[in-house]
Amino acid sequence: MKILECLTHALWAMAATLALSAHAQTAPKVEAAWARPTVEGQAAGGGFLKITGGATGDRLLGASSGVSKSTELHTMDMDGNVMRMRPIEAIDIPAGGTVELKPGGKHVMFMGLAQPLKVGTTFALTLRFEKAGEVKVEVQVAVQPPAAAGAEHKH
Repeated sequence: MKILECLTHALWAMAATLALSAHAQTAPKVEAAWARPTVEGQAAGGGFLKITGGATGDRLLGASSGVSKSTELHTMDMDGNVMRMRPIEAIDIPAGGTVELKPGGKHVMFMGLAQPLKVGTTFALTLRFEKAGEVKVEVQVAVQPPAAAGAEHKH
């Protein structure tokens, strides 16, 4: 009977290890999370980051943070000669592929800021994925150099 108990415990331990290993392989990797600084009275701010998919694809469904009343996924598109921002439902993350949330494209919007976002500070952001669940990251408030945004200044 003792041997059966030991085998049962061993099987449960292996199953738990496999489940954790599978989650680690499918969980997306989030890096380079930053937000633009804001000024007193500014109600909203933008957040940017890179997400690399794990072994399987996933979808970013939403986000939350204590720095604002609400946190939304947004995109910017050209409508004629006017750039328009609009909320989006989700962002697909391909298996092994990288999606960059960046200025002028898909990004996180912090709506109803509790206080200005000041350069050099950090804050917590929780991303909610369809498969991986919640992933917590630290966001650095920084002024992004134009070269990092992919902008080139030519005369």
